[in-house]
Amino acid sequence: MHNLIIAIITTLLAILGASIGSFVNVAALRRSKGRGFLTGRSHCPLCNEVIKWYDLIPILSWLMLLGRCRKCKARVSPRYILVEITAAILFALTFMVYGFTLMTVLSLAVVVILLAIALIDLETMEIPNGLTIALIPLAIASVWVFPQVSLISRGIGFLAVSLPMLVIALVVSGAFGGGDIKLMAVCGFLLGWQNTLLAFFAAVVLGGGWAIYLMASGKRKRGEHMVFGPAICIGVFFALLFGEEILDWYLSLLFF
Repeated sequence: MHNLIIAIITTLLAILGASIGSFVNVAALRRSKGRGFLTGRSHCPLCNEVIKWYDLIPILSWLMLLGRCRKCKARVSPRYILVEITAAILFALTFMVYGFTLMTVLSLAVVVILLAIALIDLETMEIPNGLTIALIPLAIASVWVFPQVSLISRGIGFLAVSLPMLVIALVVSGAFGGGDIKLMAVCGFLLGWQNTLLAFFAAVVLGGGWAIYLMASGKRKRGEHMVFGPAICIGVFFALLFGEEILDWYLSLLFF
C-alpha cells in the first residue's frame, strides 16, 4: 500500500511538473520576444490559429499531433515536449530523493526557478535579477529546512565560487556575466561550500562541452559570448539532490 501511494504521488508530481514546465517554457519564449506571459492566448506562429485547450495538454498533445499545428501542419519545436518531459522528471526525482519532507517543497520551488532561469538565459543570454532574488528566501529557509548544512558552510559557499568568478570577470572581459555570478552566490548559500564546488565543477564540464560542440559545429566562433546559466542550473540541481551521495562516493575513492 505504501509503495502504491508513493507511485501515485510521484506520477501526480510528474504531471504537475510537466504542466509547470510547459508554462515556464512559454513564459520564457514570450519574454524573449518582449511579450507579457500572462496576456494573450497561445497561437501558431505561422497561421496565427489560436491553439485550443485540448492541444495544450503537456506531452500528450505534442505526441498526438506529431509535433505539428492542427490547422496548417507547421512543425512545432520539439523544445516544448523536451522541456515538459524534463520538468516532469525533475519533479519526480525530487520527491523520490526527499520524500514526504519540507525539503521536497523547497527543492521543487528551487527547480521551477532554475528551470525558468535556464530557459530565459538560453533565449536572451540574460539572467533576470528578479528570479535570482526569488531564490534568496528559499536559500534562507533552507537554513531551517535543511540544518545539516551549517551556516559557516553556507557563508563560505556564498563566496567560494562567486568571488573568484567576479575577480576573473574583472580581469577578463566577458568571462562571466553578472547574472551568473549572482546566481552562483545565492546557490552557494543554499548548498554550502562543498556542494557549491561540486555544482560549479559540473557546470564547467557541461558548459565547456557545450561550447566545444557549438564551435565545432560552426554555430559559435572562438571568443563569442556563450550562455553559462543553464549549465549552472543543471549543476545546482544535481548537487541539491545528489551532492551528498556523490561527495561520499568520491571521498571513498580517495580513502579506499
